Amino acid sequence: MDFSVDSEIGRLRQVILHRPGNEMLRLTPQNKDHLLFDDVLWLERAQEEHDQFARVLTDRGIEVLYLSDLLAQTLEVAEARDYVLDRVINENTNGPAAAETLRALAQGLSGTDLAEMLIAGITKAELFERTACPSSLVLASMDDDDLLLPPLPNHLFTRDTSCWIYNGVSINSMTMPARQRETINYEAIYRWHPRFANADFPVWSEGTQAGPATVEGGDVQIIGNGAVLVGISERTTAQGIERLSSRLFAGGKVNQVVAVEMSRTRAQMHLDTVMTMVDVGTFTTYGGLGMLPTLTLRPRDDGGLDVTRNDPQDMYRVIAQALGIDDLTVLITPQDSMAAAREQWDDGSNTLAIAPGVIVTYERNINTNEYLTSHDIEVLTIPGSEVGRGRGGPHCMSCPILRDPVA
Repeated sequence: MDFSVDSEIGRLRQVILHRPGNEMLRLTPQNKDHLLFDDVLWLERAQEEHDQFARVLTDRGIEVLYLSDLLAQTLEVAEARDYVLDRVINENTNGPAAAETLRALAQGLSGTDLAEMLIAGITKAELFERTACPSSLVLASMDDDDLLLPPLPNHLFTRDTSCWIYNGVSINSMTMPARQRETINYEAIYRWHPRFANADFPVWSEGTQAGPATVEGGDVQIIGNGAVLVGISERTTAQGIERLSSRLFAGGKVNQVVAVEMSRTRAQMHLDTVMTMVDVGTFTTYGGLGMLPTLTLRPRDDGGLDVTRNDPQDMYRVIAQALGIDDLTVLITPQDSMAAAREQWDDGSNTLAIAPGVIVTYERNINTNEYLTSHDIEVLTIPGSEVGRGRGGPHCMSCPILRDPVA
């Protein structure tokens, strides 16, 4: 099967989602900040909201693949299981004695149960309920409810750790420690899952080689015409963009990368929190964003990069040029600064296009949704009071792997 995403707006055919599960029950007022959530959430309601999101997609003929299923099926492959466990459970992460016990437990689990443990984590008490207690300094120093294997609640935001760029995938290096283990799961899926194992596609980036060269998928937008728009943000560095650009140019499908210099703040952690593409040459943008400096990267014949710095006032002109059009249509909801800030915090500009001019948004952003509708954008709304507590909207919660070309 061929996978390709050559725009943000082509008709969506296949997408990876992650339905929130027991990992969300690990969130507490004490650890939520470390786990990158603004609040604990009500799991049952979050699952209902996510199910409505999935139904909106499937009702439009989109195949939804669930990350937990992909991981469970991947872990039935012995080589994949060893790859993941070697990197997740070892003497560096858990100490020799606890690692040996936890690894033995993991090896005896089904793919489904192991995927659950890898995503939801396991406490000391849960380990002791299932196996004999080893003599371990690590375990002796822990309370019963301490997590021996931390959870991965941010798997909810499938866009960030894995994003398809034209004919290949970038398995991304994540900035925050709470998310770095996510990449191991995706590396195994794309290498060993039957859906991907026999497919021929380039891997633009392997996530576990991180360092300061980080890229997160919420900053990456495939705008078409061989161009990619990337935010230099709280989570994506210039080093990461340069490395990714070099590989994309070598692959031959991408001829230009436009990097946008953003504020390094949580409210604007990724580019897709302030602007997303909704139609041909059309973006919805947060009113308080303003005009930002951009840098245009192009390939040189000798394999190097040409980098051009552009003035802030030229931001939209530079993006239009990359798209091969004269002007962008930029839809900024007319509202006061306080209303704009609230809707930006609530992911008002974080839309998922499922076809040109057809988008999915959170229902709570009433002003923005009405404004987009008045400009002939079909807006499909979903609830997001619980799933949005990790600061992410429909664009963040989706990893498209197949879109139709835009005519």
